[in-house]
Amino acid sequence: MERGRFADSQETCREGMASREETQESTHRVLRISQLDALELNKALEQLVWSQFTQCFHGFKPGLLASFEPELKAFLCLFLWRFTLYSKNATVGQSVLNIQYKNDFSPTMRYQPPSQSQKLWFAICMIGGRWLEERCYDLFRNRHLASFGKVKQCVNIAVGLWKLGELLNFLVFLQRGKFATLTERLLGLRSVFCRPQPAREVGFEYLNRELLWHGFAEFLIFLLPLVNVQKLKARLSSWCIPLTGAPDGGDSAAAASGRQCALCGEWPTMPHAIGCQHVFCYYCVKSSFLFDMYFTCPKCGTEVQGVQPLKSGCEMSEANAL
Repeated sequence: MERGRFADSQETCREGMASREETQESTHRVLRISQLDALELNKALEQLVWSQFTQCFHGFKPGLLASFEPELKAFLCLFLWRFTLYSKNATVGQSVLNIQYKNDFSPTMRYQPPSQSQKLWFAICMIGGRWLEERCYDLFRNRHLASFGKVKQCVNIAVGLWKLGELLNFLVFLQRGKFATLTERLLGLRSVFCRPQPAREVGFEYLNRELLWHGFAEFLIFLLPLVNVQKLKARLSSWCIPLTGAPDGGDSAAAASGRQCALCGEWPTMPHAIGCQHVFCYYCVKSSFLFDMYFTCPKCGTEVQGVQPLKSGCEMSEANAL
């Protein structure tokens, strides 16, 4: 009886440890978006290094690096691979996101770094495959012999099959969340966290408030260009001026007699009229009319019938009256 109980307790402990490991693995599983972000960061770093390298030859003859471009890119990628994945078990993008590669072929559940052969095959597949594709493309583009036709066709079939395999692997990756590339799946390189990630507590009240303010800001950005600010300002000024009693009898008489612009309140420069008794500066009324084709007089609300200059006789009489 005691032996049976002891065996049952051992089996229960094993099941508990297994369930605990599965729970820990699911808790610290690398998100799909993190793995894809790491790949994008790697591509961005390669492009940045290549652009900085080409800037060193900016003053030389154009097209100097064109004939050796695949080899130079492969050398730079190999240089990055040597000081990132080969020495630290993680690419630059993975290091930024606290991710590293794990040997998924290892029978133990503990972390096992990738072996030397896995790292070398990774460089051969990623860097050598890209170099071979670019070099074969340049080679077949410059050679039009019949002997190269069959080789070109075989290479195109091989590249197409590889692309198809990458597509199928990506679909499986979206479903299971492991091995973002086909090379990682074939070599058994799995992305894991360098350090256990703590459980993140998300305050949904804060998120809801941020979403609300962002939506309100986007609505204002969409709405403000549709509002005619100039017309609204003129309409508000026409409503508020009689209430505040800002213009007195002398100012209204001056505006009606043509000695004051109805918009800026100064002596009208190149005075023009729009069909009412008020006078405007040419630049004031023209800019307002070009901004708003339904422009109305801010004093009396008369719509623009036409911007016409005042006659010289009226101008001389007003000048003499002063």
